[in-house]
Amino acid sequence: MATRARSAGIVLYRHAGADGTLEVLLVHPGGPLWARRDAGAWSVPKGEYDDDEEPLSAALREFEEELGAPPPGGEPLDLGEVRQKSGKLVHAWALAGDLDVGAVLSNTFTLEWPPRSGRMREFPEIDRAEWFDLAQAKERIIPAQAELLDRLQAALGP
Repeated sequence: MATRARSAGIVLYRHAGADGTLEVLLVHPGGPLWARRDAGAWSVPKGEYDDDEEPLSAALREFEEELGAPPPGGEPLDLGEVRQKSGKLVHAWALAGDLDVGAVLSNTFTLEWPPRSGRMREFPEIDRAEWFDLAQAKERIIPAQAELLDRLQAALGP
């Protein structure tokens, strides 16, 4: 029986503005299939891992691969696991920190584009990253991952 796909990721958060609004960093998937999608398409920086890799190690590795910068230090807050519509399990940890979204440099993937053209093209794994307050983030994030934001808010308190 096939093993269910599993990903691990980091929910980077900060308190911004004079009122200390809680903001989270989300990433938008790169490539032509996602180019025109916004609501429900964004994600926490994450990636798949195998049985021989610790999920937290994978989350930290994927953060750096997708954003081109190491994750901040500090004690990760375990937000647990959610199941996406596809069946993929996503385990996430929260870290407090900041990141200049203008400096994001993602790794790439290769895709035949246009389909059945025989031409292989490279695309960034993520095409942009942005900071969102929780209300905005919940509108844009993959629906199942919204639970991670609720858990973060509950853990940090009012």
